[in-house]
Amino acid sequence: MISKQTSALLLAGTLISGMSSFTHAEQFTAVSFGGSYGETQQKYMLDPFMEETGHKILFENYSGGIAELKAQVESGNVLWDVIDVEVIDLERACSEGLLETFPMDTLPAGDDGTPASEDFAGEALANECGVGTIVWTVLFAYNNDTIEGGKPMTVMDLFDTETFPGKRALRKRPQVNMEWALLADGVAKEDVYDVLETEEGQQRAFAKLDSMKDDIIWFDSWSQAPQLLNDGGAVMVQAANGRIFDAIQSEGKPFEMVWDGHLYDLDVWAVVKGTKHKEVAEEFIRFATSSKPLAGMPDIAYGPTRQSSYAYVDKDVIPMLPSAHLDEGIKASSIFWADYGESLGEKFNEWLLK
Repeated sequence: MISKQTSALLLAGTLISGMSSFTHAEQFTAVSFGGSYGETQQKYMLDPFMEETGHKILFENYSGGIAELKAQVESGNVLWDVIDVEVIDLERACSEGLLETFPMDTLPAGDDGTPASEDFAGEALANECGVGTIVWTVLFAYNNDTIEGGKPMTVMDLFDTETFPGKRALRKRPQVNMEWALLADGVAKEDVYDVLETEEGQQRAFAKLDSMKDDIIWFDSWSQAPQLLNDGGAVMVQAANGRIFDAIQSEGKPFEMVWDGHLYDLDVWAVVKGTKHKEVAEEFIRFATSSKPLAGMPDIAYGPTRQSSYAYVDKDVIPMLPSAHLDEGIKASSIFWADYGESLGEKFNEWLLK
């Protein structure tokens, strides 16, 4: 029989152990893109991680790009710890020393036992600074209730303001818009980046954008795209596919997605350079990129980067993922944008002011 004194000691030990565990719990900040995307990450990644580990995550929204990240790192005032980065920005962010190198050999095997190095799509682990989470794409969509002139089917139709009158809403950055301008001007998909590397190609893209500049509404955040399409602010919008999918599936909006010329890419979780919570940030990324958390992302039509995740995905949803339409699209080039992002960003801002 355990004595009262022994019981008291055991209880005290348990309480001390519990307090020690609580003491080691950390609070850190993760940033992503908000909207249905952020809500899905919260549901499948953040909440389960906090419940399992006791750590607390402050989840904030940002509009993408690397400007805020760069300002924090270069000033030494690092407020973010984990960041969701579009691969189109990852190459530059990593090369400029804004992100920590991630220890890829610590990633867990898939739920079916497949080693992480074989389970992830190759591009998901291609950059030393981030672990790929989803395959997503930028496409354009229209509202069946407001479109005039027929049903747009190509990127050329997006630029055809005579046949399809009305405002177009585009994200205010050169990425995607420059590629689409060349596609609409007749450049073949496989030649887009070769042409865009030249001064003549860049001038050609800006000239094509000029042709509908008066009909463009610019926005900063992907969350604005379905709002503009819904309230009639624009008859066609550039959007991350998951935003439109969610509006159709969850809200019954009369939107149509156009896959022609879509620019598909990956997003990654990465650790911000200089964070004071590096170990727990890496722990979170290992958890968030394991098989089951990634399998939640098809809820909003983003494809998981692990093959083992598809065992958990509704088979009816798979045809609606970007991976089912790769032949119609272009893989966004992070290397191109790492090389030309700064100069084209300056030219784009100058063009906006003209």
